[in-house]
Amino acid sequence: MRRSLGVNTWVWVSPLDDERLERIATVAASLGFDAIELPVESVGDWDPGRARDLLGGLRLEPFVVGAMGSGRDLVDESPGVIENTQDYLRQCIDIAAAVGAGVVAGPFYARTGRTWRMTPAERARTIDRLRESLRPVVDHAATHGVVIGIEPLNRYETSLINTVEQGLDALDPLLGDHLGLALDSYHLNIEEKRITDAVRAASGHIAHVQVSGNDRGAVGDDHIDWPSFLDALDDAGYAGPLNLESFTGDNETIATAASIWRPLARSQDELAERSLRYLRQLQDERTRQ
Repeated sequence: MRRSLGVNTWVWVSPLDDERLERIATVAASLGFDAIELPVESVGDWDPGRARDLLGGLRLEPFVVGAMGSGRDLVDESPGVIENTQDYLRQCIDIAAAVGAGVVAGPFYARTGRTWRMTPAERARTIDRLRESLRPVVDHAATHGVVIGIEPLNRYETSLINTVEQGLDALDPLLGDHLGLALDSYHLNIEEKRITDAVRAASGHIAHVQVSGNDRGAVGDDHIDWPSFLDALDDAGYAGPLNLESFTGDNETIATAASIWRPLARSQDELAERSLRYLRQLQDERTRQ
């Protein structure tokens, strides 16, 4: 199966705005990407209508990703925090519909970086709260024809959903046409015993896929078995794009949040281009087989 290849604007900048999007989208299109991920760090940072026109002209398929920063948490003890988070996620869905994106992806359960210990009973209550909080958001996505992809994160960024198994268990009553999992190879590499087994376990429920090298750098010169990863995605029935998600260390906030303490390539353009070239060559080889 030959998939389209996308890239997240976080490779170059944070936060995104209209001027930066125009510059980055032009670079992404010139490199040969087919799709682009648009983060919504704060609602209003960029104009969805303007973005739709821009990306349409560049023939880049849009995807929206959310950022679970401070004050965003669907399992918080405060009803006000939950309501504000629901409002933010509804706005992300509205933005996706306006820009023409079919997927909104992210770790939509707790503030990224929040870790805490839970007894089995506490975990069960937390999952119940997540399901209750997420249900109206999924209903909103359904009315707009948008799919929500919930992303498991590694143990250093959350203690709630680290693995595919935990994600499927937590979301089970809500999984369907408008809710699935967003899989990120970086987190899979940390948390799963075998990445390919985890991908296959998510069969039928993969809404979105993000990739990077195991060090958060370029794809292809790292230790992940990418041919087997693509085989597993084929077996799981995922036909969507592979989207490169890495980060720039030039922005203090995002560098700290993503733990980018050193350059991952000679330039961000090179990081993107190397990943694209490797994935394209790999897919070409698979097509010829």
